[in-house]
Amino acid sequence: MPAAVTQQDRVHLRRALELAAGGRGQVSPNPLVGAVLTRDGEAIGEGFHSELGGQHAEVAALEDCRARGHEPSGATLYVTLEPCAHQGRQPPCTDAILAAGVTRVVIASEDPSDKASGRGPGILRDEGVEVELANGEEATAARLLNQAFRKHSRTARPLVLLKSALSLDGRVATAGGDSRWISGEASRALVHRWRAECDAVCVGIGTALADDPLLTARPVDLSAQRAPRQPARVVFDSEARLPLDSRLVGSIREAPLLVIASRAAPAERAEALEEAGANVIVCDGDPPDRVSAALAELGRRETTSLLLEGGPTLAGSFLDAGEIDELRLFIAPIVLGGAAARPLAGGEGADLIADATPALAVEWERSDGDLLVRARLREW
Repeated sequence: MPAAVTQQDRVHLRRALELAAGGRGQVSPNPLVGAVLTRDGEAIGEGFHSELGGQHAEVAALEDCRARGHEPSGATLYVTLEPCAHQGRQPPCTDAILAAGVTRVVIASEDPSDKASGRGPGILRDEGVEVELANGEEATAARLLNQAFRKHSRTARPLVLLKSALSLDGRVATAGGDSRWISGEASRALVHRWRAECDAVCVGIGTALADDPLLTARPVDLSAQRAPRQPARVVFDSEARLPLDSRLVGSIREAPLLVIASRAAPAERAEALEEAGANVIVCDGDPPDRVSAALAELGRRETTSLLLEGGPTLAGSFLDAGEIDELRLFIAPIVLGGAAARPLAGGEGADLIADATPALAVEWERSDGDLLVRARLREW
């Protein structure tokens, strides 16, 4: 009978989770994974999946173990996601684990994708390796770490994060549309980090016309060895009105641009955007249907995470479609007032309080002078 996961096991799993976070913004559409090898309770090797196409965490930990002068035979491996058993961009991790002689594997979370889904642990058990699946806080943390990967694996759609900056009275802009800057500099820097970690950033045509944004990720850590990965930019633009001289079009070489149009878009405008290098995707139907169709198409393009940065119209369309997974709201210490000042979300909304969308979990922290509230609406 295999031993239960111990408190010491949980310590090593927490370290593996810390390591896994090192791959943020670098490995999509793959998951974030960290691994720790131990013998007699002491770590003898560590690793994480650091870039798409690069070594998986388990192999990186095995190599680190040998580089430290240890042999992994008889060791325990702690990994945040079940080891893969299929050939992908890298060979199966189960092969490397078995060849190394690892005798025990403790896993923080399962892999819900069709090509995995328990195959790796099953193969290891069949070969005599003791396999444990953790529960509790470490298991929850491992699942939350890979929400984008998990949702895409299960639904073939990206995880949708709605980011906004609000006044204390819940307004995102004045009646005239002024919103620069509701949030502070530290909060805006954090948004650039989120952009680099997401596959795509999205606005509506109203925001694109009013602000002429770039939507690229600005380097936050100037000492970093590599520049941040740039997300694809997505604009919901039913009539293909995005100007060819906009900064979004002018920066296509720096980051891809996708325009979500409808059949109502004049052919000459759509063709001009395509000729400029944009990818025009036609999605018909009412706003909620267009949202659903666009997410399905983005998912087919291996977009696993989408950061919404638009205004009330875009936010309302996604909320009405039931397609928001998490809210990230910066609440600034100001009051705008005015009945015509703009709210967080437009759209139809709920008729009754009983019909409102409940949050599964809410967390908050200080971001310089702002309050950052994270509300998770769905868990995958």
